[in-house]
Amino acid sequence: MAAPKKPQASNPTRSRAEKKSRSQSPGLSKFGKLAEYNRRRRFDVTPEPAPRAGRARSEALEFVIQKHRASSLHYDFRLEHDGVMLSWAVPKGPSLDPANKRFAMQTEDHPIEYNQFEGVIPEGEYGGGTVMIWDRGTWEPEVDDVDRALAKGDLKFTLHGQKLRGSWVLVRMRQRQWLLIKHRDKAASTIDIIAAKPRSAVSRRTLAGIAQSAGASPRQLAQAKEADASTPDPST
Repeated sequence: MAAPKKPQASNPTRSRAEKKSRSQSPGLSKFGKLAEYNRRRRFDVTPEPAPRAGRARSEALEFVIQKHRASSLHYDFRLEHDGVMLSWAVPKGPSLDPANKRFAMQTEDHPIEYNQFEGVIPEGEYGGGTVMIWDRGTWEPEVDDVDRALAKGDLKFTLHGQKLRGSWVLVRMRQRQWLLIKHRDKAASTIDIIAAKPRSAVSRRTLAGIAQSAGASPRQLAQAKEADASTPDPST
């Protein structure tokens, strides 16, 4: 009888390298900061924009807030910085009241082209659901070094939007968990801006209106109607 083979000793370094190579596809490395955005999406299925190379830099920094009924209703808050849109998901949406500190979970960077996206992400895709451009405009940092402020976890900035204006701050609590807070200035208010202005800043449509025109599934349309009902339009 042949002697049993001696089991080979595992190589921890090799094992870690193999795991890393499996999790980081070589095809995604060319996307840099947007590698995670690209990894999560199938652009032959979703109407979300794929990043374009060599986008011209505009003088003013853009910001956008997208009202998004995915697995739940939330507001995606995005600030342009270093060629991408830094992104946070804000479950309750922004508040004009400085007393309200709104939880904001930092998510993957998005391409600047995403600022124009209003429509429906198909069911089964990452973030599937209806997306509305709730507010948009430009922003100015109130700090000399945005990267340093982000690393410190204290980014102060001014918004020039259709709905949100004035001075704000993002304060990190831990890792990717932040708070979005309105500073006390003339733009501060106790008005519930989410309820007062629930419609799209570009199309004036409701979530249900966007869902219906973009061919949402019956389930997605029902979810959009439910989200609209949670913030009834005062103009109707």
